[in-house]
Amino acid sequence: MAKNKSIPIKPSKLSVYLYIPNIIGYTRVLMNCFAFAICFSNKWLFCALYFISFVCDGIDGWVARKFNQVSTFGAVLDMVTDRISTACLLVILSQVYRPGMVFLSLLALDIGSHWLQMYSTFLLGKASHKDVKDSTNWLFKAYYGNRMFMAYCCVGM
Repeated sequence: MAKNKSIPIKPSKLSVYLYIPNIIGYTRVLMNCFAFAICFSNKWLFCALYFISFVCDGIDGWVARKFNQVSTFGAVLDMVTDRISTACLLVILSQVYRPGMVFLSLLALDIGSHWLQMYSTFLLGKASHKDVKDSTNWLFKAYYGNRMFMAYCCVGM
């Protein structure tokens, strides 16, 4: 009788799309689509959905690390979802509160600063834009190195 040899199974490329944090990401996209579709007709539901999506943004990263389901696809999904939801919120706020230029300026700052951070990370050959251990900028180190400070900046400001 031959013994069964255990052969390591490589995850298929499709499996990364079914990671738990990525499913949370898809849920965030759907919630945001619905929230922005009803933003003017049901402000309370919009706020609730946007807030839940915001909370899920923190949960998906924790789940990815907890279950070792970190992926480039998930990181990009998360970042793109963040940028689009922030951009949509700022555009809506620019229509509700006049003058809207303040919100449009914040939109330009958000997109520009994230693009510059990602591009500089790419030029330095780092795997993540959150890798700031070599940075001389104390604010980057505080923001990306201390989750409580990051949460305060995202929620409290």
